[in-house]
Amino acid sequence: MSGGAPEHREPRLELGDIQGTLLRPPPGACHGVYQLYRIDDPAAARRALRTVLPSVTPATGMDRPRPFTFNIAFTYTGLAALGVPEDSLASFPQEFRAGMAARKEVLGDTGDGDPACWVPPLGSKDVHIGIVIITTAEEELEEPLAIAAGLDGVSRIYQRDVYMPSSGREHFGFRESIGGPYVIGSGIEPLPGQDHVMPGEFVLGHEDESGRVSPMPSPEVLGRNGTYVAFRQFATDVAGFRTYLREHARSRDDEELLAAKMVGRWRSGAPLALAPERDDPELGADPRRNNDFAYHESDPDGLRVPQGSHIRRVNPRDSLTGGIVDTRIHRMVRRGALYGPPLPEGRTDDDGVERGLFFIFMGADLARQFEFITQVWINNGDFAGLGHTKDPFVGTNDGTGTYVIPARPVRRRLTGLPGFITVRGGEYCFMPGLRALEWLAAER
Repeated sequence: MSGGAPEHREPRLELGDIQGTLLRPPPGACHGVYQLYRIDDPAAARRALRTVLPSVTPATGMDRPRPFTFNIAFTYTGLAALGVPEDSLASFPQEFRAGMAARKEVLGDTGDGDPACWVPPLGSKDVHIGIVIITTAEEELEEPLAIAAGLDGVSRIYQRDVYMPSSGREHFGFRESIGGPYVIGSGIEPLPGQDHVMPGEFVLGHEDESGRVSPMPSPEVLGRNGTYVAFRQFATDVAGFRTYLREHARSRDDEELLAAKMVGRWRSGAPLALAPERDDPELGADPRRNNDFAYHESDPDGLRVPQGSHIRRVNPRDSLTGGIVDTRIHRMVRRGALYGPPLPEGRTDDDGVERGLFFIFMGADLARQFEFITQVWINNGDFAGLGHTKDPFVGTNDGTGTYVIPARPVRRRLTGLPGFITVRGGEYCFMPGLRALEWLAAER
């Protein structure tokens, strides 16, 4: 099975110095707010940051009930605006310093997803600070929102209410948050099928999969226990997805099979690798079973899970030359949330209401993790011998794409694949450790 732990010593992480959202997933059903701020007065912003520090949620005690979590991150321009010295700024990697909008060719952010079309102020130099607030109940948002509103020296320039329903399903109807990596040393019990990944792949200053300590910006107090964040907002064309399935399916049951073949899972979360013929909601809802599978021995030809399906692209597991290629060096921690109401069940016309997904990807290397997965695994099929085909579900398809579903005696070929999601904006951020936040808040 995939997910066996590599031969590494068990690391000791400083959980009290790591921001909680990196290592501790949010509760299944939640409400939240994403906010962005511009720094207007650096000295006042540093003083305000000192008042906020006690509210920032660390990775300790996340298994205990708490009214809210509060985490904070900074763009490169935000760190510069806050007064971080030039030598420290220069020590950050080039892709972070450039910003997400400048990386559009790497990420495939063209056409309607071009930064010129993004929701303001995303992609602009005005975005300096990002705040993520998550609660288990909507009425619990009042306190953390009041804390954020008390920040001096800044202007709030963006706010989105987000949520995840109790069903755990996103707007297309698929169960979310299945299959993330297990971070060794996080203190969380690993689930069957999870890749066991060294913490330095996600937390700066710790041993990574190569056996080296992940590089940090300087000074060490700034870099240690931090992580890089890729924040993405996507609009979802749910009506278009339903219409495409209806137009290309042989029956209503076949619509569900086509959807599962594109994603690699049934909407319940049940993986095709374990339930190839029909959905199994009980399996899909069981975290000890719904991710415990591999590809190389049981499904090398993709007859169960097509090689080009979404989950097989974003985590090929052992399918790349029998596991010789270590996919663990390209894993990320991912957090997701929805915005906008769901499209009513069965409706295939666009109701004009804005809805979509937010994803927060966290890792120690934006280029090797987030950008590699986006450019190589999602938007190019060469790594799996699939030519230049793209992920049928989240790839940058434009109405000319194709998708092959292996089958016997005759494979199935879908044509005219449109894009079902559109990038509406994004930012690269650095989420510092708590000691780093104190350093950033100090007088200059």
